[in-house]
Amino acid sequence: MSFDPQHIRNFCIIAHVDHGKSTLADRLLEKTGTVEARQMRDQILDDLELERQRGITIKARAVAMHYEHEGELYELNLIDTPGHVDFQYEVSRSLACCEGAILVVDAVQGVEAQTVANAFLAMDNELAIIPVINKIDLRAARVDEVLQEMQHSLGIDPKEVLLVSAKTGQGVDQLLQAVVTRLPPPAGDPQGPLQAMVFDSHYDEYRGAVVYVRLMSGRIEVGQKVRFLKAGVTHEVAELGKFRPRMTAFPALETGEVGYLIANIKSLDQVHIGDTVTSVQQPAPALPGYRRPKRMVYCGLYPADGQEFNELREALEKLSINDPSFEFVPETSDALGPGFRCGFLGLLHMEIIQQRLEREADLDLVQTAPNVIYEIVTRSGEVIEVHRPQEVPDAGQIAEFRQPMVRVSMIVPSEAIGSVMKLCQDRRGEPQSTEYLSPTRAMLIYHMPLAEVIYDLHDKLKSVTRGYGTMDYEFIGYAPADLVRVDILVNGKRVDALSFICHRSDAERRGRAVVKKLKNELDRHLFEIAVQAAIGSRVIARETVPALRKNVTAKCYGGDITRKRKLWAKQREGKKRLKSIGNVDISQRAFMAVLESGSES
Repeated sequence: MSFDPQHIRNFCIIAHVDHGKSTLADRLLEKTGTVEARQMRDQILDDLELERQRGITIKARAVAMHYEHEGELYELNLIDTPGHVDFQYEVSRSLACCEGAILVVDAVQGVEAQTVANAFLAMDNELAIIPVINKIDLRAARVDEVLQEMQHSLGIDPKEVLLVSAKTGQGVDQLLQAVVTRLPPPAGDPQGPLQAMVFDSHYDEYRGAVVYVRLMSGRIEVGQKVRFLKAGVTHEVAELGKFRPRMTAFPALETGEVGYLIANIKSLDQVHIGDTVTSVQQPAPALPGYRRPKRMVYCGLYPADGQEFNELREALEKLSINDPSFEFVPETSDALGPGFRCGFLGLLHMEIIQQRLEREADLDLVQTAPNVIYEIVTRSGEVIEVHRPQEVPDAGQIAEFRQPMVRVSMIVPSEAIGSVMKLCQDRRGEPQSTEYLSPTRAMLIYHMPLAEVIYDLHDKLKSVTRGYGTMDYEFIGYAPADLVRVDILVNGKRVDALSFICHRSDAERRGRAVVKKLKNELDRHLFEIAVQAAIGSRVIARETVPALRKNVTAKCYGGDITRKRKLWAKQREGKKRLKSIGNVDISQRAFMAVLESGSES
């Protein structure tokens, strides 16, 4: 059945990680009868095994629910969103397709860094917000304090806040009523030309690309010819439907509805997230779409077995249609062979993509140390982007080295402020402001180099705040810095996969850590191996792998010492000659050990 736009509500759930979004979505599905009790399970909208295992939402999921209010039937289209900062792009896509948002705050944890970021993102999109405090059934719940924090940090009237327990179902009925009464209906024209926004997609092995759409205006039917404006291609609609929560076929979709479209699209480059779908007969102008995601972290992904290069490429192509926020280009490493240079939104995003590739495509991967994008101004005035250390030109050609800077917001317990300030200071952070949300919690804002943030700042923050600190960051631009490229040389030859860029003051410490680790991992040869860290031609750290020793004087029994000296001299000459022509074989295990420990350690 189709619904009048006045009886449709499109909304999403936004919150910090682990504040109960997925559990709240489960209760909404249960209360509206969308899922039968016998089919119900925890985190029902989290399809990926990785999501269920780690307890986090990675992919935004849409579901259509029917709800009766005051004798009238409404269609509620929910888009469940991730909470981690690395998946901000998923959240922004969801917000563009909704008129309202449920902002969930944990009654124990209170307002967190990502809560603030998501709330402001929803306000920027001019969405109606329903504030909710979840987990009120817990003994440690501090509802009154959290209400004050929400009022202080987000300007939310405490009278508008709903108190809910997603686990027990308490307050969920009032929340559903608020969705109908407090959120506006879609504003599109049902009689106008077809205008649908592509907000997500996934690839089906048998039916091709399944495109997720939100109809802004007009109507779409099975058999209709539609045009994807950005891709510039025309397709005939083979199937339409809605998520209830499984894909359920419908003959048509109307204005304001959220659903999927299948048009036998086999080529992966024909689907662009943020594209506009319109009718061939009565075309409409393109919708604004989305701001392109800014990749922050880059690393190399190589198959452990060089024969699996094509399998890795196919797996990356299929994954990119499900998650367009990462990019990849082929590259070749002297040490690791052919592979791909991949860009990610953050460190968790990188880890999730690697795990999905290993599980879904059954690949064994080698990952190089992550790094960020730098900018270099050359002596000729040209500005070049550096995605990997090997692209850094000679020092004589560099006029200015720029590093990406981010604005880091941290919400921490008051007693940990001193420790957090020292942590930020050690990572070259510049303090901007300190604001107390309540007597026990404060928000610190710093400007810091992104390279210092992505490696281990989150882990260290959790350590110094005993798990209570949270952080969020946003890119603010590039700033000049005294940066250098540190090369790792083994037997005089540069190992490109282990090179890294860092601040000059940290170069010696980090170079020494890498060569020490590599010394312990390299197999010994018949000659000494020099393992060095160098900036240009200047060596800043060195370790020596001793040679395997053969006792050439074992057969000498007595006699003059000159006999032994002759044999030792002959052995030295042989080792010198062997060293000049010998190659050091660096095993995959040695590479993995150094990369896993992180060249930043």
